[in-house]
Amino acid sequence: MSFSKIYTRSICGLSAPLIEVEVHISQGLPSLTIVGLPETAVRESKDRVRSAIINSGFTFPSKRLTINLAPADLPKEGTRLDLPIAIGILIASGQIPSLHAHHYEFVGELALDGRLRSVRSILTIAMACEHEQRALILPTKNQQYIQQLSSLKWFTAPDLKSVCDHLSNTQPLVQGEMSSEPYHQKRTSDLSDVKGQFAAKRALEIAATGGHSLLFRGPPGTGKTLLSSCLAGILPSLNHKQMLEVANIYSIANQEYILGTRPFRAPHHTCSAVALVGGGSQPKPGEITLAHHGVLFLDELPEFDRKAFEVLRQPLESKEITISRASGKTIFPADFQLIAAMNPCPCGYYFNQDQRCQCSLDQIKRYQNRISGPLLDRIDLHIDVPPISYQDMQVSQQSENSDTVQRRVNMAYERQIQRQKTQNQSLKNSDLEQYCQLDQPCQRMLSLAQKKLSLSVRGYHRILRVARTIADLDGIEHIQSKHLSEALSYRTPFE
Repeated sequence: MSFSKIYTRSICGLSAPLIEVEVHISQGLPSLTIVGLPETAVRESKDRVRSAIINSGFTFPSKRLTINLAPADLPKEGTRLDLPIAIGILIASGQIPSLHAHHYEFVGELALDGRLRSVRSILTIAMACEHEQRALILPTKNQQYIQQLSSLKWFTAPDLKSVCDHLSNTQPLVQGEMSSEPYHQKRTSDLSDVKGQFAAKRALEIAATGGHSLLFRGPPGTGKTLLSSCLAGILPSLNHKQMLEVANIYSIANQEYILGTRPFRAPHHTCSAVALVGGGSQPKPGEITLAHHGVLFLDELPEFDRKAFEVLRQPLESKEITISRASGKTIFPADFQLIAAMNPCPCGYYFNQDQRCQCSLDQIKRYQNRISGPLLDRIDLHIDVPPISYQDMQVSQQSENSDTVQRRVNMAYERQIQRQKTQNQSLKNSDLEQYCQLDQPCQRMLSLAQKKLSLSVRGYHRILRVARTIADLDGIEHIQSKHLSEALSYRTPFE
């Protein structure tokens, strides 16, 4: 047989489109040509494949080889095509049978001695393979990333010779099994480590319950960063689908991810807008996508470049980011929870008339105006984090830990899911009339607040969502005046 067709996958955004590796062997001077928009790593595979085939005990054909990577208009990148190219050559040259090859998809980078090296984005490929109900053959070192897929049939191989023996049915590979080990959320910080700051902890619990964005304001050393790092640890646990979504994103980005853990991303304030939203000639996920189903923490918010954090405005509403290029557009998910921290002034001590502050009123105003009104309007909770007294530090030794708070958060979260199938922060404006009904005293209170605080329509709706979350934490079906009053206290403007 002088022709073969092998299945593998490419990577495009967060998807893995099918690639057909077609190999044709014809008479002519010995050569190997790869067509179908291969990038540098793919073009170089012919040298790796030749050495791997010879060192695995096979013969490399001394004829004219043409390898087509279809569809031809889709760019191919990475080293994962080495294994399917080698298998295609061996089948086309008649050295291994082709009877069962169409039931499999192959991925793997080849060493010169025929060993299989791990490849990137393996979970994305495995999920697409699972959907197509084909078996997957992959390098042994990649198996840990796909053991959470329940219906995928997969085999791992240490080298090219093992794959050929499997296809020849002389020494079949052992089928992999789904991992039975439970996954647990890993915490970097615990609320019991935070001294005092009971109002800030309360706001953190509300934010975790309803999925609300949060801004901490206060002088240096009051615990803003530590409080923020505790948020991911008290969020409701990820379900299996959400965990796979996050793992898929980290697989594409080639970053480590601990299964079951809510992402916590804290980019430095020098990061660019592209680093936040993602991009590149072949678009890759940015920080807001890496924070999907987790937390994006922006410390020293006014120090960020204005263009950088202004790009957050649209993803905060739509929960996705669209990156457009001349060749097409890529949509990345961005359902993240924003939490930010800032000082009240350039020196940091303009708080309750602290005498250490030497900033002028103009300097303070310019510093605070670095954050635009539209972005502030999209942040649900604004909390002052004052300096901690000695008495608060002593009392807080018996403060609640993250496990205790997370149990309350989970109970209130379940109330939301049972009632409306989503968190309060994600309620549409049309749903607010049904789930956030107000009695006459609450309506009068909100009417006065709207005039006094000059609330926008967006701010009005966000207050209703926060009040709904506070009522859920109390286990009460209808919003009461105390819930609305507390929600309004979290919309205080800059002093």
